[in-house]
Amino acid sequence: MDVKFVNPFLSSLLNVLTTMAQLELKPGKPKLKKDEVARGDVSGLIGMVGPQLKGSFSVSFDRSLAFEIMRRMLGETPSSVNEEVTDMVGEITNMVTGGAKRILADDGYDFSMATPVVVSGPAHTITHKNDGAKMMMPFTCEYGEATIEICFEKA
Repeated sequence: MDVKFVNPFLSSLLNVLTTMAQLELKPGKPKLKKDEVARGDVSGLIGMVGPQLKGSFSVSFDRSLAFEIMRRMLGETPSSVNEEVTDMVGEITNMVTGGAKRILADDGYDFSMATPVVVSGPAHTITHKNDGAKMMMPFTCEYGEATIEICFEKA
């Protein structure tokens, strides 16, 4: 997978969490993902389609990190992955994809975004609905881990 499709999502995630939650994540090493098991407790998934490519993006958060983001963004400390937490993860998914979309548009790539779907629970799965390679990028901070997945194929 070309890094010109990956880097906009990485920088957009870091920007969204720094701006909205005053939280800094440390990126780990990217790798190809071979299964569908999410690397977190709550995940947002969004599809994208455009004239040149189609793909999907997901972001998964450990429960502890999702709770800390919610505390920092909304001043609430949830005790479970409830509707407010899943709504927040869906909105973060939307903001990250929107930021990446703006960056990719500068390089001549345009796509439409679907409405994010949020899934939660231990060992839940994320299914990317296209045939491209799935790239996975882990992030860490003192409150837990986050992982993004990006999957693109030529349209």
